[in-house]
Amino acid sequence: MRCRYGPLTAVLIAMAWLGVSAGCMGMPPITEQERNIRNNELTLRKLEPRAFVRAWGMPTYQHMEFMPFFGMKDGSMVPRSRIAVGTSPPGWEATVDAGEALFLAYPDRGWLVVFLDEVFVYREELSADKLHEIGQTWAHEDKFRTKIELEPHP
Repeated sequence: MRCRYGPLTAVLIAMAWLGVSAGCMGMPPITEQERNIRNNELTLRKLEPRAFVRAWGMPTYQHMEFMPFFGMKDGSMVPRSRIAVGTSPPGWEATVDAGEALFLAYPDRGWLVVFLDEVFVYREELSADKLHEIGQTWAHEDKFRTKIELEPHP
């Protein structure tokens, strides 16, 4: 019998229901995080992936990959994938970080939220069409990734 959930979905479900999160130190209580998310108060570094899943449900699209990020003056971190090749984002503070990026796309809510090593570092309000386009691109790229690349890393 084949599992209908992929490895990333299984990780998100486990985080949502078991409350397992490596970056929860110093975080507001999960109920407060959920309330903030429902009110579109998406404060960077104060929300966990499981809070989004509990507040909004499973994302329509999810993606995980190792990614470089541009450090911004406002404390956000812009994923390289959200910037045109060969450019840097306006307001870039000349800092770069890299790590395991978790992307959650919610077209019905109009949000792309991104975590760097389980820390909420980026949010972008986009049209549902754009979010569907991004999700379909991820699905297409995943066809060419190896099984090892598709597995979440500890």
